[in-house]
Amino acid sequence: MKISHGLEDSGIVVGNVYDKYESRNPLVRKIMRGFSDALDDMVHQVVPKDIHELGCGEGHWVLDWRRQGMSARGSDFSEKIISLAQENAISANLDASIFSVRNIYDVTRETDSADLIVCCEVLEHMSDPLAGLQALQRITQSHIILTVPREPIWRALNMARGAYLKHLGNTPGHVQHWSTREFVALVERHFDVIAVKTPLPWTMLLCRARA
Repeated sequence: MKISHGLEDSGIVVGNVYDKYESRNPLVRKIMRGFSDALDDMVHQVVPKDIHELGCGEGHWVLDWRRQGMSARGSDFSEKIISLAQENAISANLDASIFSVRNIYDVTRETDSADLIVCCEVLEHMSDPLAGLQALQRITQSHIILTVPREPIWRALNMARGAYLKHLGNTPGHVQHWSTREFVALVERHFDVIAVKTPLPWTMLLCRARA
């Protein structure tokens, strides 16, 4: 699977700087297994008819759900990263059209809604996360899964492995920083939070749309 490795689009880092999915580091593999297990548990708790991942990057999770037989598609604002996602889809013998260019601020209920919306590691990149949540609220029919880095643990772990020391462990492109409590309080302004998981070092929420 192709990874962006810090590719920039319009001055914004898109996709994954580090290939955490295929890492041979046993600690990274354990951390990613924890994230994957928590995400799978939430997805299967919902049993969605279809999934739309906003900010899908290179398409890892969409392709994984497709391998499990689910109806899933992904979108991202970056043409460059969607091009990579489409290449990854073709390599998996899937139609490239399951990935499309879409700005989260411009999503509409008519074209972008789904039974389950997923937005993993996107809001921390946004200068206006409230507008992002309002956009997600427009297209969430039933449930939404949101994940963000759990601070300050995220930066502490980066520094422990000698990464981004000049930026005190802050990953390039992260402009928002939340503890689990802070993130839950923010999201509760827009959705009903029904489950909270904290696979190290993330906060992961399963939420229900409000009537």
